[in-house]
Amino acid sequence: MKRCHVFAGGDLGNIAKYWFPNHHGYVICADSGYKHVKKLKLKPDVIVGDFDSYSGKLPEDCEIIRTVPEKDDTDTLMAVKIAIERGYSLIYLYGALGGPRFDHAFANIQTMLYAREHGASLILIGNETVIVQGAEEGEAMYTDESERWGYKYLSVFALTETVKIKSLRGVKYPLENYEMKASYPIGVSNEITEGQAFLEIESGLALVIQS
Repeated sequence: MKRCHVFAGGDLGNIAKYWFPNHHGYVICADSGYKHVKKLKLKPDVIVGDFDSYSGKLPEDCEIIRTVPEKDDTDTLMAVKIAIERGYSLIYLYGALGGPRFDHAFANIQTMLYAREHGASLILIGNETVIVQGAEEGEAMYTDESERWGYKYLSVFALTETVKIKSLRGVKYPLENYEMKASYPIGVSNEITEGQAFLEIESGLALVIQS
């Protein structure tokens, strides 16, 4: 899978500086996401935005796409769209969840759904140690990263009205043949107990958060 990294303007925390060196790829900045890239001493390939939240000097050796504040797409969604249009099917979005604007965090979760509808996987990496990704029909594996990254919790939520879970195993609170509902957060604050956790979904779309 072609890999791309998008930097949004939310709090980055400590995870990105450890995560990125092991996951090289194309770099797109959404507006003030460029401030993170500068701190990490990375070279952006594209910077897109209306630049209402970043007013500093921009590099001359990368593509700059200027927009206007009066638009339907967020700067982050535009950056993700560019990644998808250029053939990237695995996209890491940094600075997607931290900061004072919960509305932006929720918009980025919706952006994850947009990416899925357009054939790409979008993984949200937020403040400190938070990774958010979607899970759908089939089985997915999640690794215990508590010692390396500080992840302690594995939470699973229904994004569709219901999610039929065949099994959730390798965790403190396993599930089997369970219909999870979007109106009931039974999957919050679970913990991986056996090194690896396995989530098998029969139908529906779940939101999986490691924190």
